[in-house]
This record gives sequence, structure tokens and C-alpha cells, in this order.
Amino acid sequence: MVVWIAAVCAAIEAALIAGDFGWIDLPRFRLAVYENFGFWPGLLEDWRPNYPGQSAAMFLTYGFLHSGPIHLLVNMVTLLSLGRALSARVNAWQFSALYAASILGGAIGFALLSDTYRPMVGASGALFGLAGAILAWEYVDRFALKMGLWPVLRAALLLIALNVVLYYAMDRLLAWQTHLGGFVAGWIAALLIDPRGRTE
Repeated sequence: MVVWIAAVCAAIEAALIAGDFGWIDLPRFRLAVYENFGFWPGLLEDWRPNYPGQSAAMFLTYGFLHSGPIHLLVNMVTLLSLGRALSARVNAWQFSALYAASILGGAIGFALLSDTYRPMVGASGALFGLAGAILAWEYVDRFALKMGLWPVLRAALLLIALNVVLYYAMDRLLAWQTHLGGFVAGWIAALLIDPRGRTE
């Protein structure tokens, strides 16, 4: 499933790049895709959607778009790394549910906490959800085995620090709200999918 998700994201970005080079004969192709499938906060207010259901569909579609090949590459490398760690614990359907919940949670986080009308795209909300799932299970496992919880807290603090650094490095254009929403959704979804500790 991880490979399929990466393949879909890569195929979409490849099509967008083809549009950038004029190989797809549609004007403003990348911008048109963003306008129709990115996450636009204004659609939750009084903006007119481009098609029926856009304001609901964007809660999932944004997670398969990227702002360019570098954005895609970083996210897909992260996806493959986290997916490998998760594959020992969940099957393909459970992973799909976890991934979808994380994408949705990322969008909800952005909708509730962002004060911008700029569009949001990218799989990072889902990726932070996968990280949240791994830490949730690590927390349960360590608690069940009566081990210290510091490694879980340390990892969470590192994720927070990463967001702070990237937020300022990217001139405050990082959608940290999406990361937070995805992380929380992934944590909760992980415990619903498999609440057991390793001793059970």
C-alpha cells in the first residue's frame, strides 16, 4: 500500500511537471489542479466552489498534491521510511485507514488553526499522522512493559523542534497546523486500530 500511495503521488506530480513544460495542452495546468483539489480555507466560508462537493473533497485530495518535485521527494522518502516501520504492525487495509485518518486530521487541523487563505497541499499531514501512530504504539508498548516513556516524549519534542525550525526557515509558510492535526489523528487512529501492548 505504501508503494501504491507513493506511485499515485509521483504520477500526479509527473503530470503537473508535464504541464509546466507545456507537454499537456491545458493552460495553467498546475494552477488549475491546485484550484480544484488543493485545500482552500475560503471554501469553508463564503467562497464559491468550482464543482459540487469541492469543500468536502479537498479534505482528502490535498494530500496527494505537492508543490514541486523536491517537496514530493522529501515526502515520499519519509513515507517509505515510516511505512516500513508500520508494516510490521498493520496490514494494508489498516494502513490505508490510518493514512486516510491522518490526511483528514491534517486538513481539520489546518481548517481550525490556520488564519490564512493560502492553499495547502502535500502529504506531510499524513506523514505526521504515521509518526503519531508509531509513537502511540511505542507509548502503549513501553507502558505495558513498564519501561520509561522518555523516548516517546523525546521523539515528540524533536518533531516540535523540527516544525519550529522549518517554520522560520520557510518564512512562516510551513503548515504546522496540518502536521499537528495529522499527528493527533494518527495517534488516535493507531489506538483504535490496534490498542494492544506487546505483552498482550
